[in-house]
Amino acid sequence: MHSDTEYRRLFPDLPAVEFEPLAYTRLPPEQMLARARAWYEECARRRTTRHFSTEAVPRELIEYAIRTANTAPSGAHQQPWQFVVIDDPALKARIRAEAEAEEYKSYTERMTDEWRRELAPLGTDWIKTHITDAPWVVVLFRQRYRVAPDGSRRKNYYVEESVGICAGLFISAVHHMGLVTLTHTPNPMQFLNELLRRPPNESAVLLFPVGFPAAGAQVPRLERKPIGDILQWNQG
Repeated sequence: MHSDTEYRRLFPDLPAVEFEPLAYTRLPPEQMLARARAWYEECARRRTTRHFSTEAVPRELIEYAIRTANTAPSGAHQQPWQFVVIDDPALKARIRAEAEAEEYKSYTERMTDEWRRELAPLGTDWIKTHITDAPWVVVLFRQRYRVAPDGSRRKNYYVEESVGICAGLFISAVHHMGLVTLTHTPNPMQFLNELLRRPPNESAVLLFPVGFPAAGAQVPRLERKPIGDILQWNQG
């Protein structure tokens, strides 16, 4: 890391960097392990559902989930994401109609037989009732570049990685507060830019319906990969 003096020499036109103490409290090993185990067990209960209740959810809960997502690290701290939150029934209906039109083309024309075979056990199709049933629809956009006040473009760094981490924190926050969500990726998603009037430097990444699960909601009985399949230790 450059010292403040070196930083000023390299970039004299930029403001001075201010630093503050790291907010960190070291915990006893047994407490660390207990917290790690409890958080894993909570996350292990998280499931994606396509069956949502129409019951209202306070706006403040959605805002806190987005506040949590906004704590994600990002390349050069550019925070290249934008959330658009919808509860208007008419707009949700328009989004659903557009999404279903694209999904129908995907299921009937774009998908390979191999892809359809992978999806078959999950019971998914192009009917997307979750968009109109869930009280909130949250669309996450990535910002490929920034637009400076003079109209020039400024590059954002590690956009895909940054937005992916942001999405993961949003999902975790929703689950932690007792709600459910679904990661929906209608493809192509340009219609979301048009319906939500987003600028050309943004593109939709994920559509999250958020709410309570419907009464009797079910999910496929799935097994996650065992730790030995996803972990390699390289220890001395």
